[in-house]
Amino acid sequence: MNQPVRKEHLDGVAAAVLLACCLFWGFQQVLVKATLPELPPVFQAGVRFVGATLLLALWCRRRDVPLLARDGTLWPGLLAGALFAGEFACIYIGLQHTSASRLTVFLYTSPFWVALLLPLLVRVERLRPLQWLGLLLAFCALVFAMRESFVTPASEGQLLGDALALIAGLAWGLTTVTIRASTLARASAEKLLFYQVGVSAVTLPLLSLALGEHWPWQFSAFAATSLALQTVVGAFASYLAWMWMLGRYPATRISVFVFLTPMFALLFGALWLHEPLTPSLLTALALVAIGIVLVNRKAG
Repeated sequence: MNQPVRKEHLDGVAAAVLLACCLFWGFQQVLVKATLPELPPVFQAGVRFVGATLLLALWCRRRDVPLLARDGTLWPGLLAGALFAGEFACIYIGLQHTSASRLTVFLYTSPFWVALLLPLLVRVERLRPLQWLGLLLAFCALVFAMRESFVTPASEGQLLGDALALIAGLAWGLTTVTIRASTLARASAEKLLFYQVGVSAVTLPLLSLALGEHWPWQFSAFAATSLALQTVVGAFASYLAWMWMLGRYPATRISVFVFLTPMFALLFGALWLHEPLTPSLLTALALVAIGIVLVNRKAG
């Protein structure tokens, strides 16, 4: 198997792909929440990943990409898939209890776990002091935003939604660490994604049944469009691009860059769902932006 050419810093191609992914991911959280009145959360996630698995299988068949070849990636692949499925179960259930913008801010604690754990296993992922300062600024931003759950009156449901978002962020971070620190680092982007969407396609429908969710089979045009976007763009195209970048660029740089997603979620949530733009969230996102710049500065 040909090894992907790895780069030490994000170039223009990586920045453009990341920007497009972050823009859609921010919109996607709002889209999922807007669809909840029609479709149960874990049911949405299950349909999404079943569809993405089929699309990926067709993509790989057309491009002659082997998905079932023995290459020593099975067990770390299953672990990454289980973490990925857990992440999305927490996201979709959490959106029932808290706003899309709040959930997205807390979900993006993921880069902290990547920056803390991955350098212990992959030497080239270590950050310099200035980059740690950027990460600390982003962390302080999230703590500042999180204080609203405790300072202002909040429902028990909102606290549950915030907690699920934090667990999802941890699961995402551990997924990235598993990929970069195991034999998965040598796998193709398609196979990396196959493990994650495939395991999710099996486990999330079972979880939906266990939670007693009703499975509707007649969708409105809006719900059908939402599921199509979540499946084709969200679970297939954008995550395939993400897996491709993980194989070629430092995971710590990529993971912090995606802090841009909460900014887009905040914007779409305010414009579409009329979610509040609180001073704490705006301040938090400004600090996050500064942190991104510092973490991705080149040496010298």
